[in-house]
Amino acid sequence: MVAERIHSMPTASPSSVPLKRVSTTVSKCSPWLTPLAYFLGEKFVVPSYFRKIHIYGQENLPTSGPLILAPTHRARWDSIVIPYVAGRSVTGRDLHFMVTSDEVQGVQGWFIRRLGGFAVNVRSPSISSLRHGIELLQEEHPLVIYPEGNIFRDNQVHRLKPGLARIALQAEAQTHELGVKILPVSIQYEDPTPNWRNDVKITFGQPLDTASYLPSHQSHLLTAEELKTAARRLTDDLAAQMNALSDVQRLPQ
Repeated sequence: MVAERIHSMPTASPSSVPLKRVSTTVSKCSPWLTPLAYFLGEKFVVPSYFRKIHIYGQENLPTSGPLILAPTHRARWDSIVIPYVAGRSVTGRDLHFMVTSDEVQGVQGWFIRRLGGFAVNVRSPSISSLRHGIELLQEEHPLVIYPEGNIFRDNQVHRLKPGLARIALQAEAQTHELGVKILPVSIQYEDPTPNWRNDVKITFGQPLDTASYLPSHQSHLLTAEELKTAARRLTDDLAAQMNALSDVQRLPQ
């Protein structure tokens, strides 16, 4: 489950994302397939492929409440590594990944949808994907969104897309004191393309409190300008944290 690109979500007007929770995108964790996939990944796939798995700041990972994990995107392995360090064996919760619509096709798509993945059309992003992300947060599910969009193998944090911030802000604005947290995560591999018996390092930063970015007078709905301004501030702060994490204790190349 890898989001190759997450482009800017459309700016929502106050009436674009109503309070009524109506599911428009299928995103469910199968009661039998999800536990099996987590078990295989955590017990066999990740520990067998990588030589050493370095984990830092895991105490910053919330185990309850609405959460968006915001990892750097370095390889397709990211979406297997993240459940290993932040999935059900650590927090007791299953993760929901935002993926591109191209990923949710055929047999692969069948598995992704049953492992909690939901799609966004990067060529023509719809409000339905934004709404579904909001619904999941309102139900206090943890989401994984790669804010850089593309995979970048140069270990540099690239410009973040504003879609993640907009989902978090809309969810927080619509539900009083929801408490959405955004957790920056740095993933670094020993080689730009992870090879067998490489090391991998995962570092969790400090969570950002979405509510602190909302206007003090906010009600249940944000104007388009308020959303744009708040999303820009939140995205800038998230980028700063991700850069700081990526600059600490780089793995040797």
